[in-house]
Amino acid sequence: MASVSTYLNFPGNTEQVFRFYSSVFETNFAAPGIRRMAEVPEIPGQPPIPDAEKNRVLHVALPILGGHLLMGTDSLESMGRPAPGNTISLNLQPDTRAETDRLFGRLAEGGQIEMPLMEMFWGDYFGSLIDRFGIQWMFNCSSKT
Repeated sequence: MASVSTYLNFPGNTEQVFRFYSSVFETNFAAPGIRRMAEVPEIPGQPPIPDAEKNRVLHVALPILGGHLLMGTDSLESMGRPAPGNTISLNLQPDTRAETDRLFGRLAEGGQIEMPLMEMFWGDYFGSLIDRFGIQWMFNCSSKT
């Protein structure tokens, strides 16, 4: 089922923040739990993740209310941390790749593609962009069709 979640970026304290939220909402992290930057494979043309940042949070998701997922990551110094106010992304999880392509293409019009849609190491179809109004969008489609 298609869904929308909120994605938060923190300056290195994501685990602390999400452990607090877990206690507030009395819910557990969605599987597979906290993922670490060390899990990211080397990407051709990109510098490797510095050893000092490998234990940072790559991804965490926490169900809060009404089926809404609150997701988060540590913004790495090596990649340039986002400015305050740019620390949230709307994360769309369409049902199909065709719908993912359509939404991504429309929102990218007049905007800036940060990462084109592609198959990712966690098995999903993923991409991100900033629309013409400065809103950050992430797309994650788990469907293979």
